[in-house]
Amino acid sequence: MHRWLGIAGSLLFVVWFVSGMVMMYAGMPSLTTEERLSRLPRLDLSQARVDVSEAAVRVGVAPRRIVVGMLGDRPVYRFTGAGGVTTVYADTGAAFDGLDAAAAVAVARRFAPEHAATTRYDARLRDPDQWTLQSRAYFPLHRVRLGDDADTVLYVSDRTGEPVMQTTRQTRRWGYVGAVLHWLYFRPLRSRAALWSDVVIWLSVLGCVLCLSGLVWGVWRVASSKVYRLRGGPSHSPYAGLMRWHHYTGLVFGLVTFTWVFSGALSMDPWGWHPGTGPTRVQREVVTGGSLRLGPLTVAQLRAGIDAIVPAFVPKELEVVQLLGEPYVLAQHVRQAGVDNVRGSLPNTMAGEWTHPLEQRLVSVVHPERGAFSRFEDEVFDALAVAVMPGADVIEATWLRAYDAYYYDRSQRRRLPVLRVRYDDPQRTWLYFDPHRGAIARKEERLTRLNRWLYHGLHSLDFPFLYYRRPLWDVVVILLSLGGIAVSMTSLMQGWRRLRRHGRRIFRFPGRAGGKFRSS
Repeated sequence: MHRWLGIAGSLLFVVWFVSGMVMMYAGMPSLTTEERLSRLPRLDLSQARVDVSEAAVRVGVAPRRIVVGMLGDRPVYRFTGAGGVTTVYADTGAAFDGLDAAAAVAVARRFAPEHAATTRYDARLRDPDQWTLQSRAYFPLHRVRLGDDADTVLYVSDRTGEPVMQTTRQTRRWGYVGAVLHWLYFRPLRSRAALWSDVVIWLSVLGCVLCLSGLVWGVWRVASSKVYRLRGGPSHSPYAGLMRWHHYTGLVFGLVTFTWVFSGALSMDPWGWHPGTGPTRVQREVVTGGSLRLGPLTVAQLRAGIDAIVPAFVPKELEVVQLLGEPYVLAQHVRQAGVDNVRGSLPNTMAGEWTHPLEQRLVSVVHPERGAFSRFEDEVFDALAVAVMPGADVIEATWLRAYDAYYYDRSQRRRLPVLRVRYDDPQRTWLYFDPHRGAIARKEERLTRLNRWLYHGLHSLDFPFLYYRRPLWDVVVILLSLGGIAVSMTSLMQGWRRLRRHGRRIFRFPGRAGGKFRSS
């Protein structure tokens, strides 16, 4: 079983190890919040005439999320509801009905004016290509090429009228060699979500069987044997040549190879064995105070909110958030070094050296005269911590000013401080309250904490004693990956030799003569 699973799967293992090392430094292409915000025009509501509630009624949307922004020179409301994203002009209340090719190119030229002369239209996508599989909410998309040296491609949404994805020649290349190969993220397969999930899960299961059978057989051959007398001298392995190398490297690196394949299977949440880490609908509604209140979101109140933010920075868009029934507008601004933030560096929050790449301000829509502030007061969450978990006592409530083992982020997007509250309910729930958005940022239960270590811990080796120490983490992961490649390559080469020998026997079968079987 180990032999034939190895022949069938050793190439896949090599691909997984090599692409995993690439993913340490490069992921899928993306248009980051910092890049997008830095290129947006300033928000101008001087032409706005229609209140948010009226605009939502006109298009028949009950929005879960509201963003106020610009589409060209006109202010718009972008509503996210059950049917996806709907864009409404704030000056007339008319629904945005999409872009033609010329309008999509105009959007791209405003976004990247330095390449206006070389920007050209490429295609209108109704179905995802390789890089837009996670952008279905914004479809259809217009693919526009900037014609620059980096071969940049912008994807402009026909629903929002703004760029939602950006790729370059380099990010596409590394994205394919890394994430696409590692996740088997090939468009024809990934577009069929259920099939893709089953393929990855069952390949991982077979990979686990391959590793475990190899470990058992490898240890058995060493433990049950004395010293073998081979051509190269005495040996504890009964194998010679490549097979001896495979035997020994498998004994050394076989266990970590198994843990990587096993944890990779857990990344797919097979058979829904643990709950999610997002808050429940009831918990969200306790924090927000119910559905978004649209009545206070008048043009006058939005303008007052902008005026309160302007002393800090000029807002480019507003997002509506709600806490305990009161709506607020949230604006974000890229700090000076925000766009150049180095991906892959872990913030040294323990030393107090980390600053979030985005500066933000909140303003109450109901009381904009109170001014702008950067986050909600700590006291707001004292009562909330009890209200969201009725019937459960609070064991501990701690304001975290550094990442812990469950609330952390290498890309530095998760904000600090957060309030971590532990409860005595049967699931041993932990909730993380984010004062910057007035929301529950994360929910952990007994099973999700177990999954954190079985999946992220074993797959990314993001144990705090190692993860926070680079380049030590890089060296350890790369060395273990090279060991896994050695195990897989020796199996691949030996498997090729075996298949070649079997092929020779088949095509030289002595029972055939002139294409007919001879009688014995």
